[in-house]
Amino acid sequence: MDTFSAFETSLGEMSLLSQELFAIALNSSVNVLAGIGTIIIGFWLSGKASGMVRKRMSTLPRADKTLIPILASIIRYAGFILTLVVALGQFGVQTTSIIAVLGAAGLAIGLALQGTLSNVASGIMLLLLRPFSVGDWVESNGISGTVREIGLFSTQIDTFENVFISVPNSSIWSSTIVNNSRHTVRRMDLDIGIGYDSDLDVVEKALLSLSEDDRVLADPEPVFLVVDYADSAIVVRLRLYAQYDDFFALSWDLKRRLKPLLDAHDIEIPFPQRVVHHLGSAPEDL
Repeated sequence: MDTFSAFETSLGEMSLLSQELFAIALNSSVNVLAGIGTIIIGFWLSGKASGMVRKRMSTLPRADKTLIPILASIIRYAGFILTLVVALGQFGVQTTSIIAVLGAAGLAIGLALQGTLSNVASGIMLLLLRPFSVGDWVESNGISGTVREIGLFSTQIDTFENVFISVPNSSIWSSTIVNNSRHTVRRMDLDIGIGYDSDLDVVEKALLSLSEDDRVLADPEPVFLVVDYADSAIVVRLRLYAQYDDFFALSWDLKRRLKPLLDAHDIEIPFPQRVVHHLGSAPEDL
């Protein structure tokens, strides 16, 4: 009888143990599924929120287009980090442990990704100091084009040949930046070489007539300058000012009109010539 009672007691204990193990497994499965679901939903919401911010700010007339991609990226990555913290909590990881792990991981990632973090730091400096904005024509590190987007890691540039270039922010920040769009008014110098027998007064009057264009600014007024007395030509210059939006079209038009204008006033455009003297007997005809 005692043996039977002991057997029943053992069966009861085994049943309780199996129930506890089943409850633990069920609870763990629920936590794992909840954690996975949190990651999926959190990442989706982060991407959705980032896209909504980008789309919404793009429609605002006073929104800074330079900051839009940066804010969208910050929202996305912040959402990713928050999602991971919540998911780890679902897996049973304590908050203090999460902070310690994130700190250690941050140190390891920082050492491994020094170049990437340098790009982020450079991107922040580009945003704070604003040497250029989206839509500006810039030149840096041998690259020239229009800025499409300034991101946390790189700056996207479209060249005038319609080629897309992604430049690391650190490469731009550590190089000289030329912003051709910063000023709304630009100076144009049109140089031309004329013959030494040309009348400078006639040349001045002819070149200044080119400035009689609505796109040429009256202030500062156009001027005619004698730049240099070169070996085979007098180099003269027409200096004028125009709005940045009109600069290139005006430059092309003036260069196109220059040759017919000089021909109409009988102004010669000389070219280098070389005189060869044959010493001794003349060479035989070939």
